[in-house]
Amino acid sequence: MIWAIPAIIAVAAAIAIHFVWRSKFLRQSRQLQADIEDFQRRQQQTSIDAKAQQQVLFNSMIEGLLLLDRSRKIYLANRAFKNLFDLKIELRGKTVMEVLRLHELQELIARVETEKQVLDYELRLPELNERWLQVNASAIFNSGGEREGTILVFHDLTRLKQLERTREEFVANVSHELRTPLSLIKGYIETLLDGARHQPEVTARFLKIIERNTQRLDLLIQDLLTISALESGRVKLELQAVELHPLVDKIFNDLKPPADNKSVTLLNQLPPLSATGDAHRLEQVFANLVDNAIKYGRPHGRVTVGGQSLAGGKIEVFVQDDGPGIPAESLDRIFERFYRVDKARSRDQGGTGLGLSIVKHIVQGHGGEVWAKSDLGRGATFFFTLPRSN
Repeated sequence: MIWAIPAIIAVAAAIAIHFVWRSKFLRQSRQLQADIEDFQRRQQQTSIDAKAQQQVLFNSMIEGLLLLDRSRKIYLANRAFKNLFDLKIELRGKTVMEVLRLHELQELIARVETEKQVLDYELRLPELNERWLQVNASAIFNSGGEREGTILVFHDLTRLKQLERTREEFVANVSHELRTPLSLIKGYIETLLDGARHQPEVTARFLKIIERNTQRLDLLIQDLLTISALESGRVKLELQAVELHPLVDKIFNDLKPPADNKSVTLLNQLPPLSATGDAHRLEQVFANLVDNAIKYGRPHGRVTVGGQSLAGGKIEVFVQDDGPGIPAESLDRIFERFYRVDKARSRDQGGTGLGLSIVKHIVQGHGGEVWAKSDLGRGATFFFTLPRSN
């Protein structure tokens, strides 16, 4: 029986060793499992972070970005793309035709699959107030040379197109405005050179016409230089407290001769109001508005300047005439460059078509707003606001 004791001890030791190693193995297994799970979590978090960073990067782009898979379904669209087309729905998994219904874009995608790349493609969107987009598209290939999808980058050209159109209209309008007085000056000079200069009465009349058109050219050039400086931001306003009532009195005194010629009464009904502004530029505003009121108001009529103090540190001023008024369809356009309600009458009055545009830019430069109201047959009233001087 003695031999059995060592055997029992050996078995007990083996069992103990087994349990010790088993416990150690289990601990190591659990630790390994925990490490694996932690690694997987970190890998998953890294993937999530990478996708989040990618999304942030794509959404920070100014250009619209659209990524399609090989079946032409949307895989990714950034915020700029959604804003361009005012899309609020989830786009992933849908086709371009399902969300936009633009056949031109569908044709572009088909071209890219054939040509691999299409650059500087212009897309016009008439239903969105005639917006213009420039699209650069390229096919995406994997390492095996197989096409994986298509990437399209959209750049909004609307502002550029509008500027181009404005420039073209501006050049056309300036050319037209210059051509008329220049043609008259040239014609009368040629007539004088052909012999009319030997007739004193004819010569005097022709020279007066030439002088009048020369003055018109000079006025047009001055207005062009002024509006160019205002629109480019080169004009620096010298802000100070400006008392408006005496300023209007000065304008009335300057414009008394044309007012007397039409028997127009000038009424300064402005209360004591002080604005923060550039005195010289505000003189231009009042001069343009009062001069227009005299020109286009009725003979033996009245031109009234008034105003009031508003809440929020603003002053509202108006210039009113009692002439024929302005049609409703023209009220929103009269502050455009060269826009005239009655073109023939405006030119006869010597206007350049830039006065109200100059008024608008000066008022906006002071942080104010300008607008007009009118009832046909009962005159027109022009309003503008200025910051009140404390």
